[in-house]
Amino acid sequence: MLVTRPEPDAQSTLARLTALDIVADIAPLMVRETLDVSLPPANGFQAVVLTSANAVRSLVDRGVVADYAHLPVFAVGDRTKGEAEDAGFVRVSSAAGAFQDLVNAIGISGLKGPLFYPAAKHQSADLAKAIAPFGVMVATSKVYEMVAADSMPETVLADLASGAIGSVLVYSRRTAEIFAGLTATLDQSRRSALAMLCMSEAVAEPLLANHFNRISLADWPDEDAMMSLALAFAREQTGS
Repeated sequence: MLVTRPEPDAQSTLARLTALDIVADIAPLMVRETLDVSLPPANGFQAVVLTSANAVRSLVDRGVVADYAHLPVFAVGDRTKGEAEDAGFVRVSSAAGAFQDLVNAIGISGLKGPLFYPAAKHQSADLAKAIAPFGVMVATSKVYEMVAADSMPETVLADLASGAIGSVLVYSRRTAEIFAGLTATLDQSRRSALAMLCMSEAVAEPLLANHFNRISLADWPDEDAMMSLALAFAREQTGS
């Protein structure tokens, strides 16, 4: 299996696959860069919204977690929740991994904001627009950028072409788009044979558009579900 996640998450996934006796390689298709942007003061915010562990890591890089740590935090999932707590946030709730569940949790909370949202430069969903019907104000600061890799390692490309790599774990729509672009030289037979294990339907869409037809979806958009999907696929291939 090929893991396409950015570091340090790629190594974490590789370790979990190894523990499941699944042979894997990594080729991170994005690298996180913390952006040097001005951040609003914590005074006046009612809560912080975190849709990625990378947002937490970028706040840590900037040395500003203590400024916001007293505020309650809405985290998109358990991994982001754990990252936030490790960084020093003390009141963190998890929406269990789904963006719409996060939006609903904010709406149910009754908070009218403003909310501080440290986000990525490239966002797959518009949080401010999603919670606007609840009358909640959001102040978005783009604190990091996921920079796309400009090439795939030649050894990985060769293994994809030969079939030595039979499946690929894909966690985000943007990763899927990058993967499709960097593997444009693969012939159609290999695209059709390569199993793409995707976190969600939205992640899979760019792959289907680029003729990767063998798609499997996780039951839920989190790492545990991806590991269950990987294990089920591996057992199917080995007949065990």
